[in-house]
Amino acid sequence: MSRHVFLTGPPGVGKTTLIQKAIEVLQSSGLPVDGFYTQEVRQEGKRIGFDVVTLSGAQGPLSRVGSQPLPGKPECRGGQYVVNLDSFEQLALPVLRNAGSSWGPKHRVGIIDEIGKMELFSQPFIQAVRQMLSTPGIIVVGTIPVPKGKPLALVEEIRKRRDVKVFNVTRDNRNSLLPDIVAVVQSSRT
Repeated sequence: MSRHVFLTGPPGVGKTTLIQKAIEVLQSSGLPVDGFYTQEVRQEGKRIGFDVVTLSGAQGPLSRVGSQPLPGKPECRGGQYVVNLDSFEQLALPVLRNAGSSWGPKHRVGIIDEIGKMELFSQPFIQAVRQMLSTPGIIVVGTIPVPKGKPLALVEEIRKRRDVKVFNVTRDNRNSLLPDIVAVVQSSRT
């Protein structure tokens, strides 16, 4: 039986919007939910990067177009974007550890949007994701990219897990998937 839910699909298809709707429904049903999502940053109508936004409202840069890495830090680049690992880890890791802790309610939902190339530059993030996926009572709802080019090891590991249900989000089905996502999460609680 599936315990975790991951959404996949091309960029811009609506995965993050669907995650945000799922967060609202799950929180209103009384489930504790914590985690983060990524949000496009636009300037004069052009995408210039991504921010990490925690469910408690903290926000900071994940990446920016053509920005330089911090002095003394290795350059982590995802296409045209330079990843700000320090900012990402300061925001994402505490909420993942909180969502994945063994304290508190029996069942909790951890939101991870997304597990992609930029986020995977962080080894502590990879460890936190694996920990959450293997902790009883934690239900992960996240997003993963469509396979293209060189496979991302953690993403492929997630796809192959027997306790993961992957939904392929398209423009045709994105407005009808929410009940299916919520149903998987709710059935994981029993």
